[in-house]
Amino acid sequence: MGFFSKLKKIWKGQDKEPARVEPTPEPSLKLPEVEPGPVPAEMLSKSETGPIDSEQTPIEPQLSSDGGVDTDKGPAWKRELLTALHKAEPKLSVWLDLILDGIPARGEELRERLRFLFVSLEAPVQEAEDFVTRFDAWLEDMDYERVEEFRSELQYRLALALDLEDEEDERDRLFVKLSDGLAKTKEQLSRRIDQLLKLSGRYDDTFWEELEEILIMADVGYSATAKLLEQLRSRVRKEGLVETDGFKELLRDELVTIFKEPRRRPVPLAPEVVMMVGVNGVGKTTTIAKLAHRAQMQGQKVLVAAGDTFRAAAIEQLGIWAKRTGAGFFAKEHGSDPAAVAYEGLEKAMAEGYDKLFVDTAGRIHTKVDLMEELKKIKRVVAKKHPGAPHRVTLVLDATTGQNALSQVEFFAKAVDIDDIVMTKLDGTAKGGIIVAIALEHGLPISFIGLGEKMEDLRPFNAEDFARALLGQ
Repeated sequence: MGFFSKLKKIWKGQDKEPARVEPTPEPSLKLPEVEPGPVPAEMLSKSETGPIDSEQTPIEPQLSSDGGVDTDKGPAWKRELLTALHKAEPKLSVWLDLILDGIPARGEELRERLRFLFVSLEAPVQEAEDFVTRFDAWLEDMDYERVEEFRSELQYRLALALDLEDEEDERDRLFVKLSDGLAKTKEQLSRRIDQLLKLSGRYDDTFWEELEEILIMADVGYSATAKLLEQLRSRVRKEGLVETDGFKELLRDELVTIFKEPRRRPVPLAPEVVMMVGVNGVGKTTTIAKLAHRAQMQGQKVLVAAGDTFRAAAIEQLGIWAKRTGAGFFAKEHGSDPAAVAYEGLEKAMAEGYDKLFVDTAGRIHTKVDLMEELKKIKRVVAKKHPGAPHRVTLVLDATTGQNALSQVEFFAKAVDIDDIVMTKLDGTAKGGIIVAIALEHGLPISFIGLGEKMEDLRPFNAEDFARALLGQ
């Protein structure tokens, strides 16, 4: 699912012929001529209500004599972009290079080129204008001017909006980022395994003992390491292996098998309610903001409820992030009942047609009993209002805490059933092995991993890519 309700993916094999732009405004994106004046409020996002320049002249594809897109007319960037769009495989990085060619900074030229891209793909006019307006408002809010400041964010938004995140070009780009983000853990694990393989060419006791130490030092932990070693030994025996040639491939395949796919409960009636839990300081607030941003770029209407009412700063911070991402925001005064915030936030989401509701919660681990009861109460009240809710309970963990993360999983699992885990701050630690420990010890799926502070740095977890990056393959 992407930002646009309708999009012609002209790069797909079944669309070999050039996309045709029909003369009518809908369903193809043919921007209407308008008199100067205010833009209707419904064309703007809720928090990004800055005016659109009514004197803009949208760039539209040139038509050939038979009504198709003529790739021989117009500026070079336009001709090359149209040609690139009709390739068999989508390459967003190439498209963006062409769109940004010769543009040093934000401005009307960039907005016109983005509109041209959406025109070419026959996106609905209102949705296309909303995308451009939201991005322009974000640039204004962040005070970004130069292309190098915002290029990566624009590519992230386009990947989600055009539903290209799983395409090969984007997967390759994201793998490089993942590999870079896991550099410290990779140094701790992969380099030492390489050294071990140089010294030991056979699966003997010395090899397994050395491997055990390497895994423990990478923060996989004693118990999880024992389980992983047993699985590896069993596989080596079953396949009759003697030499350690190909061990890293063997380890990679074994790692992939231990990671489960995130569970997704059916949501027959909107909104989907996601309850976010985790101790203070793990990055829960910014994770909510990043997930909300991501959902909106995929075309969903998102509301955020500030359920951590014991910290005034938490309410304020979440409100700032909601405004910045364009999400709806619901809060009550400092000290309010968190369950009431969740309940009333859900009422608002249902009444106003939101697709997704994120409920923030407190993380006061030093008041364990009170916190557990509070989380249970929140879960009860939203279930009473909206059967099936919360549809997902997501635990946010900080990778830099290492083995302490395991105790946090145990604590929150006692209060509420955990559906999935978001692991933050993987880019700043050599303790990335904790992900393996959680998968082996608790069998919980990892849904997202954090590789930096930017919105784009929260990425869906892919077991195969993670294992390859971790082992330097």
